[in-house]
Amino acid sequence: MDKKWLPLTVVLGAATVAVVTASVWPDDVEKPQLSKSLCHGALSREAAELIDDGKGGEVSAEEWESKGSTTDYAVFRGCHVQRANSENDEYPRGVAKLVVADTRAAPYIKEGSTRLGTGFDGWALPDQAEVTLPAGCAVRMGSTAPYITATLAVPSQDKERLARRGETPLVDADTALHNNKIVMRDVATRLAERYGCAD
Repeated sequence: MDKKWLPLTVVLGAATVAVVTASVWPDDVEKPQLSKSLCHGALSREAAELIDDGKGGEVSAEEWESKGSTTDYAVFRGCHVQRANSENDEYPRGVAKLVVADTRAAPYIKEGSTRLGTGFDGWALPDQAEVTLPAGCAVRMGSTAPYITATLAVPSQDKERLARRGETPLVDADTALHNNKIVMRDVATRLAERYGCAD
């Protein structure tokens, strides 16, 4: 082949590969629909997206479930709420942990926290929150314990932990507090409706 035609041949070959690639992976193919609920159905995707460490990324959850050795500890379900990393989607980063468990400890309000609002027995801080489900939920969920609580931990708002690492929160405390209240109200509402134990 004449050397002057070689560059053109290379360009045409590359264009052909591009066309073939485009036909195999078209841009307009619909992605699988994301689940609308996470954490064993305790959390809506909209509420989960409020748990933010300031770095963005698609929300997902890694769930687990276990049972204690007695009927007094029959409910223990949890999940890690995660966000996709832009540089490596295969390894999402954990942004929060939500645990739903039965307990004999009576509900309380943590010092310095904010109540969740009318109709909800719980409290919130920027880095953690807790809500107790309505009476009757424990029995409906298979426990002989008197209470079921949902507990949220948000490490990206833990000031002591961040100070040890020389970091500061990327989301301001008031926003995080507001969002945690919404998240816990969502959890309590969804679980009470699911198990038919709403007040």
